[in-house]
Amino acid sequence: MTERAETVRGGRGAPEPHEGTALAIPSPRTGAGTAAGAGTAVGTASAANPAASPAPDTPAPRSPGLTTAEVAERTARGQVNDVPVRSSRSTADIVRANVFTRFNAIIGVLFAIILVVGPIQDGLFGFVILANTLIGIVQELRAKRTLDNLAVIGESRPTVRRDGSAVEVRTNEIVLGDLVELGPGDKVVVDGTVTESDGLEVDESLLTGEADPVHKRPGDTVMSGSFVVAGGGAFTTTRVGREAYAAQLAEEASRFTLVHSELRSGISQILKYITWMIVPAAIGLVLSQLLVEDHSVDEAIRRMVGGIVPMVPEGLVLLTSIAFAIGVIRLGRQQCLVQELPAIEGLARVDTVCLDKTGTLTEGGMDVAEVRPLDGADPARVRQVLAALGGSDPRPNASLKAIADAHPAAEAEGWTRTGALPFSSARKYSGAALTEPGGETGIWLLGAPDVLLAPGSPALAETDRLNRQGLRVLLLARSSRALDDPALVTGPAASGPGAEPATEPTALVVLEQRLRPEAADTLRYFAEQDVSAKVISGDNAVSVGAVAAKLDLPGADSTVDARTLPEGREELAAALEDGTVFGRVTPQQKRDMVGALQSRGHTVAMTGDGVNDVLALKDADIGVSMGSGSEATKAVAQIVLLNNSFATLPSVVAEGRRVIGNVERVANLFLTKTVYSVLLALLVIVSQVPYPFLPRHLTLLGGLTIGIPAFFLALAPNKERARPHFVRRVMRYAVPSGIVAATATFTVYLLARSHYTGPDALEAETSAATLTLFLVALWVLAIVARPYTWWRIALVLTMASAFVVVLVTPFLQDFFAVRLVGTVMPWTAVGVAAASAAILEIAWRWIGRRFPD
Repeated sequence: MTERAETVRGGRGAPEPHEGTALAIPSPRTGAGTAAGAGTAVGTASAANPAASPAPDTPAPRSPGLTTAEVAERTARGQVNDVPVRSSRSTADIVRANVFTRFNAIIGVLFAIILVVGPIQDGLFGFVILANTLIGIVQELRAKRTLDNLAVIGESRPTVRRDGSAVEVRTNEIVLGDLVELGPGDKVVVDGTVTESDGLEVDESLLTGEADPVHKRPGDTVMSGSFVVAGGGAFTTTRVGREAYAAQLAEEASRFTLVHSELRSGISQILKYITWMIVPAAIGLVLSQLLVEDHSVDEAIRRMVGGIVPMVPEGLVLLTSIAFAIGVIRLGRQQCLVQELPAIEGLARVDTVCLDKTGTLTEGGMDVAEVRPLDGADPARVRQVLAALGGSDPRPNASLKAIADAHPAAEAEGWTRTGALPFSSARKYSGAALTEPGGETGIWLLGAPDVLLAPGSPALAETDRLNRQGLRVLLLARSSRALDDPALVTGPAASGPGAEPATEPTALVVLEQRLRPEAADTLRYFAEQDVSAKVISGDNAVSVGAVAAKLDLPGADSTVDARTLPEGREELAAALEDGTVFGRVTPQQKRDMVGALQSRGHTVAMTGDGVNDVLALKDADIGVSMGSGSEATKAVAQIVLLNNSFATLPSVVAEGRRVIGNVERVANLFLTKTVYSVLLALLVIVSQVPYPFLPRHLTLLGGLTIGIPAFFLALAPNKERARPHFVRRVMRYAVPSGIVAATATFTVYLLARSHYTGPDALEAETSAATLTLFLVALWVLAIVARPYTWWRIALVLTMASAFVVVLVTPFLQDFFAVRLVGTVMPWTAVGVAAASAAILEIAWRWIGRRFPD
């Protein structure tokens, strides 16, 4: 027994357990063991009747798998799973997305026109766009490199059997005919046919929508995208690479995607409207400058370009992409894999986070505190049973590993296992048929005491007392019924009058859970940020409440047993609003809880690491998985914490808030420019006057009041809580700001036209209008930069100083065609700008009070 136990433990370690407490116990074998192989195995219980068990699987001989030569031959023939699993967009996609945009096309055409009519300083906007595009490409490539490196760390590495040994390989190294081993929590990465089954249960809900796990026997088909919820086994691959349609679906679902983002969709909506405004404005400007004013064609074109270019908020898209990319890089340094970029934004909008206890609030490992024999059970025999259970599982989860460490296989010399009922979250227990050295065979169960015992059992009182101390308690019990008996754990009421209880309690196994040291601070952070935390666990409710109480979670003293929760969505949502800690939650209930909270308008994040969390993770607005979690959870989660640190979540929230808050800030700047540019163009067309600006003027103004400061503001720290209705809120401020800026500028321009005369009058008029627009736009920047810090004040003052340098430097005066003439109009411009600044202050404060959201 010792030699066999050491051999099977030499295989791959199991994923950490999900909530529940019971353990899968595969059949023992001679030689190198595996979860898949011969032995009498029993399948799963249905979700409707967790106690029911299907007929045993047919024993199958153990296969050694392919040889090294066979693998090499099939690889040479191209029969390899060569579908690239990409965690990010390709380099070509990134370049294409940054270069081939509608606005780059518009700006490119205008730039080409200016290159023809000249001078070059009126084409500065083209070089700015080129620089912006290059910056966007470089930043996204940096983010791609970060994502790809992290994806390699968190990549699924299936176990295949080759030359009779189990080895881990990369997904794209699997070949046709490989024998792939499966265990609880493993994701099926390619299509195949089951060869060995040891109570193998597969969840295919991600493919079929059917929530109940499917019991797989030899000869059954397994499809990529499904995952194992109980038992073990092995399958032979039948379709690999691009031949497997399901594998293509799995790749497409797990690759880097730009899923729904309020920021991205909002900006796209704005850009769509701007595109429609640009066309008539351009036509109107060309006609007005050619027909109404006696301009040359070249001058008319320059003025038209000067009116069109500032309408395009090209930097807004760039800075949004950069903000997301920088967020990925920053989080990557903390070993946080963001599988979908908008997940950063999504977690910042979350107002409810559902936490799985095991692996999230507690560490995966546990220790056996004590074993308490019940009803006079022989302690030595109890130790032997526990050793037999722990020593026969090649994939021990945290609970069973703790038992195996405390009771090594040597203590169960001579014990053999002839049947098994693997653990499932629906049952919350596992079972095994063990034969003792003397030949006596017994059915032993290990799992949740409140599930295995009838209400009122004396052992339950002791269990409750231990649970209140935050300890996890398993019950070792002997059953008088067969493993495939539907009444395996039911009491007399279910079995008929006069029937004996199905289970005989033998011992309580008390396990100590290790709290994550960072969990208390993280929960405190969520409370301070008005994010409601809900602990939903498969463990005993009292035990979960005790753990939550140790972490000072509000509401931990009022725990709820999920078996008492109503089934209706409205009633369930109401119960969730009132409660904080929920125990004995089934996987389907976790999914229902997420849906119920969402039905109340909550944005829900779900954290977990076990296979029983997959359905809830998939349905949540944001799914967060631990790096040590099962392959299935990592496949459906948007965020994977590769360092397994719950403390990383505040960083993700903070990064999302930085992105959202800062993009909203800079959007105010860019869209204010768009509004005043459109309005100025309309005023020029209606008034039949020359357009006041050349492209170089608006390049100067845009660079100093928008472009340069927006770059710094977009990457600055920002802890403001994310709010919905991005477009509506930005336009509330941008529209009045643009109207004020355009009105002030056009007023000064008309005054200057009546003040100046002579051949150089237009340049003097333009200079006065430029000064006015700069001062008003600078005040908009000063408002957007609040609350002030030393560097924000310095940023505003630096932009103002740069404009002064242009005004007093002869070379720059000539280059930008800005020369203030006299004192009357410059001071008039300052006065109008000051009045406009006061109007802006009043308007922004009124809007803030009138529309507080």
